[in-house]
Amino acid sequence: MATVVAQSHFIFGLRTGVKNNLLYFDEQTVIFPCGNNCVRYNINQKCQKFIPGTERSQGMQALAISTNRRYLAVSECVEKATITVFDLQHEQSRKRKVLTGGEIAVDKFVCMAFSPDSKYLIGQAGGPDWTLFLWMWEKKKVMATVKTSTDGPINQISFNPEDNTQICVSGNGVFKIFRYAGEILKQSSTFKTDTHHFLCHTWMSTEQVIAGTDAGQLMMFESGRQRWEMNVTPVQKVSSQSEKQDCNETFSTLPRVTAIVGYSNGFACSAGPGTVCLFEKREEEDQYKKTKEIKIPPELFSNDPSSAEQQEISTLCISPSEETLAASTDRGQLYGISLSLAELNKGVCAQFEHLSHSSHSSVITGLSTCIRKPLMATCSQDRSVRIWNFETNVLEMYKEFQEEAYSIALHPTGLYILVGFSDKLRLMTLLIDDIRTFKEFTVRSCRECAFSHGGHLFAAVNGNVINIYSTTTFEDVLNLKGHNEKVRAIAFSADDSRLVSCGMDGAVYEWNTLTGARESESVLKTCSYTGVTICPDAKTFFAVGTDCSLKEIQDCQILKEVRTGDVVCTTVAMSRSGRVLFIGTSIGTVRAIKYPLPIQNDWIEYQAHAGPVTKMVITFDDQFLITVSEDSCLFIWKIIDKEGQGLKREKELIYAEEILITKSDLEEKNKIMLDLNARVTELQEENKYQLSLRDIEYKEKINELTEKCIQQINSLNAEKEVLKAEKEKQQAAHVKALSEVLEKYDKEQQDMESSNNQKLMLEYEKYQELQLKLHKVQQEYEQQLHSVEESKTRALEEMMQSYEAKLEEKMMLVTQYQDEVQQKVREFDEYIKQEEEDADMEIHEIRMKYEQNLKEEKKANTRLKVELDTTTKQFHVLQREIENRNLEIEKLKQEVQKLQSVIKALENDITGLKTAIQKRDGIIQDKEKSIYELKKKNDTLNKTIEVMEFRAEYMEEQIEPKENEIQELKEQMLEMEGELKEFHKTNTQLELKIAELNLKLKTKDKEMHKEMRKLQDIGVLVQRFKADLHTCVEFIQDPKRLKEHIRELYKCYVESSDVVEKVAVDTDTQKENHRQREHYEKIITTLKNQLTRDTNVLQANNTKLMKDNVILMKEINDLRQELRTVRMQLHNYDSQSSFNKSSANTRGAASAGRNGLMTKQSLEEAEKIIQFQRLEIQRLKQEINGQMPSSRTKLPPLTN
Repeated sequence: MATVVAQSHFIFGLRTGVKNNLLYFDEQTVIFPCGNNCVRYNINQKCQKFIPGTERSQGMQALAISTNRRYLAVSECVEKATITVFDLQHEQSRKRKVLTGGEIAVDKFVCMAFSPDSKYLIGQAGGPDWTLFLWMWEKKKVMATVKTSTDGPINQISFNPEDNTQICVSGNGVFKIFRYAGEILKQSSTFKTDTHHFLCHTWMSTEQVIAGTDAGQLMMFESGRQRWEMNVTPVQKVSSQSEKQDCNETFSTLPRVTAIVGYSNGFACSAGPGTVCLFEKREEEDQYKKTKEIKIPPELFSNDPSSAEQQEISTLCISPSEETLAASTDRGQLYGISLSLAELNKGVCAQFEHLSHSSHSSVITGLSTCIRKPLMATCSQDRSVRIWNFETNVLEMYKEFQEEAYSIALHPTGLYILVGFSDKLRLMTLLIDDIRTFKEFTVRSCRECAFSHGGHLFAAVNGNVINIYSTTTFEDVLNLKGHNEKVRAIAFSADDSRLVSCGMDGAVYEWNTLTGARESESVLKTCSYTGVTICPDAKTFFAVGTDCSLKEIQDCQILKEVRTGDVVCTTVAMSRSGRVLFIGTSIGTVRAIKYPLPIQNDWIEYQAHAGPVTKMVITFDDQFLITVSEDSCLFIWKIIDKEGQGLKREKELIYAEEILITKSDLEEKNKIMLDLNARVTELQEENKYQLSLRDIEYKEKINELTEKCIQQINSLNAEKEVLKAEKEKQQAAHVKALSEVLEKYDKEQQDMESSNNQKLMLEYEKYQELQLKLHKVQQEYEQQLHSVEESKTRALEEMMQSYEAKLEEKMMLVTQYQDEVQQKVREFDEYIKQEEEDADMEIHEIRMKYEQNLKEEKKANTRLKVELDTTTKQFHVLQREIENRNLEIEKLKQEVQKLQSVIKALENDITGLKTAIQKRDGIIQDKEKSIYELKKKNDTLNKTIEVMEFRAEYMEEQIEPKENEIQELKEQMLEMEGELKEFHKTNTQLELKIAELNLKLKTKDKEMHKEMRKLQDIGVLVQRFKADLHTCVEFIQDPKRLKEHIRELYKCYVESSDVVEKVAVDTDTQKENHRQREHYEKIITTLKNQLTRDTNVLQANNTKLMKDNVILMKEINDLRQELRTVRMQLHNYDSQSSFNKSSANTRGAASAGRNGLMTKQSLEEAEKIIQFQRLEIQRLKQEINGQMPSSRTKLPPLTN
C-alpha cells in the first residue's frame, strides 16, 4: 500500500505582527507570511508557491528581500533567534544560510535589511540589549555589533541605497546613522530626537532620509541635520503658550505614520487608519507636495461598512517597475492600486482593491464541507461567515453579522448552512448573492453542529446535551444526555445510524440516532477530549485530547494508543478510504499517520499554522484536506500518494451547478433585463443619430480649417522670401569679417613660431649636457649590479638544490591524492548526472502539466473578467431599480392591507345579520317544539306521580334496616376504642421498662469507663515496673545489689492485703455482671416480641376500621343520590299538579293532596335521619383521628 502524503495547495490569510510582511518579488508576484510558511503569490495567474518555516518555530518576526530580488531573509524564534536566507531563483526556494547571534544571547530579531550589493545583512535584536548585527551572510561572519538603544523599541533599520557602510536606525526616541569602518560600527551623526517616536523611515538619496512618527509628523534629515518637518494632515500654526499646550494634547489623536516607501517621483506613506498619501517632489530642492490620497474601500457585505476603513496600514511596498503600490493591514488584508491610474484621476480620491480575496481577521472557530458542491464554509470570531471554493480557490460569498459565530455546518447539497451564534442557532439559505436566515432555534452559544450525510438530520451541542433536529420538520427529534461537561466534538457515521461524541469529561459515547440509546462508551477521566472521528465501517473511533495521544476505540475499549510526544493534539480527521489519519496539534503542525496504526510512533509532520489547529475536514472525494487555526489562516492540502498522484475514487463526483434564488428576485431580474435590453436598443439608436450629427459637424470644421491653413501657407511663403533676402545680406557681411580675422591670425602665428624656435635651441643644448652625466652614472651602477648578481646566483643555486629535493617528495604525495580525488570526482559526476536526468524528467512533466493548466486558466480568466465587468455594471443598475421597485411594492402592500380590512369588516356585518335571521327562525321552531313536548310531558308526569308514590313507600321500608346496621357499627367502634385504650396502656408500660433499662445501661457504661481507667492506670504501673526491672537486670552479675533492688520493687508495687482483696472482688464482680446481662437480655427479647405483636394487632384493627368507613361512605353516597332523584321527582310533581289544577276534579285533588302530604312527611323524616347519621359518622371519624397514633409520633405512656 503506497503511503499517503499531504501537499500544500492553497492558503487564504495573512500573518499579522510580522515586520515588513509584504514584499514584491517581481511585477506579478508578492511574498507574504501565512501560518508558519511564506507564500509566493502570482497575482495574475492566482497560483501560489510555498516556502516552509523551520520545525518547532515559535513564530516569524520579520522579512527582508535583497535589492536584486534574489534572496529572502526570514527571522524566526526556535530554541534561539535565527535568520534564514532563502534563494528565490531556485525553483523550490532552497535554504542557503542560517544566521544566529553567535556568543551573544538573542531572543528575537525585530527587523532586518540587505545591503545594496546583497552581500551584507543587518539584523536588529530585541530587548533589553537592542544589539545591531552586521553579517557577511554568505560566510556566516559577524562583521560588527553595536547597541542602538537602552530602553525604547527599534522599529526599522536600513542601508544607504548606494553605500554599504552607512546604516540608519529609527525607533522610540532613536534616530541614528552608523558608519562601518575598521570592523566597528560608529555613530556618524546625532539628532535631538528624544521626544519623538519614529515608526518608519526611507532613503530618498545618498544623504536624505525621511522618517515618520506616531504623532503624524514627517521629518527630513540630510547630512547630519534636520532640514524640515511637516504634518501628514494640515495643522494650524500655534502662537501662544496655551495654544501650544492644546496642540500637544491633540498630538495623540493625529494619524500615525506607520509605513513609508520611496520611489523615483517621491514617496508614499500611511496617514492614519485606512489612508495612504502620495507625495511628489517639487521643482524647488528638498520640498515635497501631497498629490493624492488613497483609501481602503468599505466592505459591501459588512455589518459596519466603515469598519474596513479603520484598518491600520502595517506595510507598504512598490513593484520593481513602480507600476503598483501594495499594502497590508493589521487585520490581515492585502490591497493594491495602480499608480498610473491613481495619478490620472488626480481630482478624485482613489481606492485600493483587494490583491487577493478578503480573509478572516480573527480566530476561525468553525469549518465544514458539502458533498454536492466543491464548497467549504468557515466562521470566525470576527463575526463573519465565508463560503470558499476549494477547486477554483475563490471566495464565493461572505457576510458579517452582529453576533459572534462559534460553529458552522454545510448541508450536503451545498444550498443550506447552519451557524451557531452567541444568542441562537440559525438555519440559512445560500442564495446567489446573499445568506438569508429562514429558521431559528433556541440553542445559545452552540460550539458544535453537524448535518448528517443524508442531510435529513442535524445535531447541535447545547452545553453537555446534544439535540438532534429534523431538517424537514425542524422538530427536536432526540436529546442525547450523558456527558457531565461540555461536548467538544461530534461525528455522524457513513449511514447516519450512529453519532459519536466526545467531551471535556473524558468520555467518548456512541449514540443510536433512531432510538437515542447509548450503544457504547469509553471514559478516561484523566483526559479531556477535543476531537473525534469515526472509521468508514463505523466500528472504530479515533479520539484526541489533552493527554498528548491518539486513541483507537472499539467495543468500549481503547485498542491502541499512539503517543505524540509533548505536543497536545487538538483535532483529528480520517479519509473516507480509511487509509490515513490526519491530526492537528497545538503548535500548528499537521501529522499524517497510516491506518492500521503502526506499532512504533511513525508519522509525517508538516509545518502549517502559527497557532493551534481548531478544525480539520477532508473533502468527500478524499482529494483535499482543509485546516483552520487560531492564526486566522485557512490551508488547503492536496492528498496524494508518494508517486504524486491523487487518491483513487470509487466514483467520479460530478458537482452540481444549481443555485438558490427567490422567485421575487428572479422576476425582478428578468424585468430589469428586459428593461435594460430595451434601453440598450434605444441607446444604440441614439448613438447612431449622434454619430451622424458629429460627422456633419466635423466635416464643416475640416473645411474651415483647410481654408485657414491655405491662408496661413500663403502668408508664410511671403515671409520666407523676405527672410531669404536678409540671409544673403548677412552672408556677405560674414565673409568680409572672416577674411579680416584670418589675416590677423596668420601674422600672429608667424611671430609665435620665431620666438618658440629660439627657446627650443637653448633647451636642446641643456638636454645634451644632462645625457652625458646620465651615461657616466649608468656605467657605475652597472658595475655594482654585476657584482651583486653574481653573489645572488650562487646563493640561489644552493637554495634551489635543497628545495628541489623537498618538491620531489611533495609531488609524489600530490600525485597520489590527485588520483584519489579524480576517482571520487568521477563517481560524484555520475551520481549528479543521474540525479539531474531524473529531476529534468520530473520538471519537464510538471512544466507540461502546469503550462496546460495555465493556458486553460488564462482563457477562463479572460472570459470571466469580461463577464464580471458586464455583470457588475448590470448588478449596480439592477440594485437601484430593485430598491425603487421595493418602495413601490411596500406602498401597494399597505393599500391592499387597508382594503382587505374594510372587506373583512363588511363580511363580518353580513355574516352577523345572517346568523341573527337564522337564530330567530330557530327560536320560532324551538317554541313550537316546546309546546308539543309540554303536552307530552303532562301525560308522562301523571304516570310518574304514581310510580313515585310507590317508591317513597319502598324507601321508608329500607331506612329501618339501615339504622340497625349503623347501631351495630357504633357498638363495634366502642369495642375498638376499648381495645385501643388497652394497647395504649401496654405501650406506656413498655416505655417505662425501656427507660429503666436505659438507666441500667448508663450505670453499666459508667462502670465500664471506670474499669477502662483502672486498666490505663495498671498499664502505666506495668510500664514503670518494666523500667525498674530493666534497671535491676543491669545488676544481674551482682547478686546482693540485685536482691536489694528486687525487695524495693516488692515494697513499691506489691502488698499482701491488696492482692487478696483484688482477687476476691474480681471474681464477684464478674459473676454479678454475667447474671445481670443474662437477665436484661431476656427482658429485651420479651419486650421486642410484645412490641411486634401489638403493632400487628394495631395494624389489623386499623385496616378493619378503614374498610368499615369505606363501606359506610359508599352507602351514604348511594342514599344521597336516591334523595336527589326523589327531590327532582317531587319538584316535577309540584309543577305538574299546579299546571293541572284547573282541569282536575275536587275528589282527585283531595286524594292527590293526601298522597302528596304523606310523601312529603316521609321524605322529611328520611332527610333528618340521614343528617343525624352524617353527624354521627363525622364524630366517629374525629375520635378515630384523635386516638390513632401516627407512625412517627410516640404512643402516650400507660397509666397504672
